[in-house]
Amino acid sequence: MSTSKKLLRDLIALPSVNPFFLPEGHPNAGEHRIADFLAASAAVAGMDVDFQPVFGRPRSNLLARLTPSGKVRQRIVLAPHMDTVDAANDGQFMPVEKNGRMYGRGACDTKGSIAAMFSAVRELAVSGWRSNGTEIVFAALVDEEKGQAGSRALANSGFQADLAIVGEPTQLKVVTAHKGSIYLRLETKGKAAHGSCPHLGRNAVLEMARVVELLEGEYVQLLNNRTHSLLGHPTVNVGFIQGGVQANIVPAACWILADRRTIPGEKESEVLAEVRNLLKSHGLKATVISAKESACLPLETSPSVPLVKQFMGAAGQSEPIGAQYFCDAAILSSKGIPSVVFGPGGIAQAHTDDEWISLESLERGTRVVGRFLKSLEPKTS
Repeated sequence: MSTSKKLLRDLIALPSVNPFFLPEGHPNAGEHRIADFLAASAAVAGMDVDFQPVFGRPRSNLLARLTPSGKVRQRIVLAPHMDTVDAANDGQFMPVEKNGRMYGRGACDTKGSIAAMFSAVRELAVSGWRSNGTEIVFAALVDEEKGQAGSRALANSGFQADLAIVGEPTQLKVVTAHKGSIYLRLETKGKAAHGSCPHLGRNAVLEMARVVELLEGEYVQLLNNRTHSLLGHPTVNVGFIQGGVQANIVPAACWILADRRTIPGEKESEVLAEVRNLLKSHGLKATVISAKESACLPLETSPSVPLVKQFMGAAGQSEPIGAQYFCDAAILSSKGIPSVVFGPGGIAQAHTDDEWISLESLERGTRVVGRFLKSLEPKTS
């Protein structure tokens, strides 16, 4: 059994569900089992190991460093996340190999990336390989599935690198741009009245229906006029609505949540102002606020950055691609770290009840990362 396949099996068998998706104190919650397991393996391989507390020690980023033989002249960070969404049942924590695939929660999102990246750097460490001037940091992050607190903590700590390769299922394509996400909360106010006398009230649900029609109609057409070469158009989706109390009461309030996917160049403040102005121009009254503690930023990294170009070459790729989802890469990029997204598996398998990853993709991903890391040697002043 290959090193990366064995590691993936071990990782799937260690539940690391983001605590946000589970009741407090649930035994499957938290990333600490993964972090401790990888830390022990890295230490045995001779790597320098450190924990960066994010939500206290139990939920910490793991930083495992392969230091160079000389002075650090550049730094490469490999950054997959350890947390997963919840499982449909505990059987998903039992890895199953079938027809060239490995099934289990987190198999592709992103324990496959962890297995590929960690196996590649650990193999170098065990072999005694050291660059003259490149430090390689394997940074396993917490909380990507909820608020990206792990990448935010790393970025805000002053950590710097010359390239971050963020692990996500990209089918082994180097992604240099991805969309961002803003959650918009819109609320309409009405006036309650008895259902038998609706003329005495003001229906907040009816007002919201007009708002939704505007967002899903004219606003979509407006967004379709904006295009990014790799990402296409910004989008909006009204995904949640709640209003009223019961059928025989005119509803006094209604609110919705809308997912607004952004492209590079769009800012949260501008999006909020845009929606407010659109409503106002149609005579609709609704409050509009951001429903996220921190906006998930879009990513755009130039493929002409030398290390990005070098990594694309190791992946056998001549042109960059974009992704519709957001991830930790934009957080790191916002602090000046050139960042790309890469990993085995496909996003279509992420979060599904039968989540799986192609083992051939896992092995190829391990080779691509290893090939790139070895290409960094030697570094001379």
